[in-house]
Amino acid sequence: MSDAIRFGISMNKELLKDFDKLISKAGYTNRSEAIRDLIRERLVKQEWKLANQETVGTITIVYSHEVRELTETLTALQHKYHKQIISTMHIHLDKHNCLEVLVVKGKGNAIKNIAERLLSTKGVKHGKLTTTTTGKKVR
Repeated sequence: MSDAIRFGISMNKELLKDFDKLISKAGYTNRSEAIRDLIRERLVKQEWKLANQETVGTITIVYSHEVRELTETLTALQHKYHKQIISTMHIHLDKHNCLEVLVVKGKGNAIKNIAERLLSTKGVKHGKLTTTTTGKKVR
């Protein structure tokens, strides 16, 4: 890191002690990398708040394939949003339940809408949108 800038941080002694325990458990070897990761996390959150930025993420859903017409409905939705859904993985969890992970890319507001539509589909037992960054703006 040739362009690194050193700066100081003041904080309560107990807060620093708790932070050191946390980052040690997570496997960080120094505070600097842990603080950089915290800053990156906030920057990624900000990217997603700007709904018109290109973003990426995953939509994970769990459902029973035995729910009438659910599989067809989910497939139709995935085809409708084929430009934003760039990859899918389907796993049979057991005799009745399936897990699907969809990798999505596009404007943040569009991705959120797709996730809401999929997660609110009758028969979906659980789901979650996990957001991340394209990496273009995060250093």
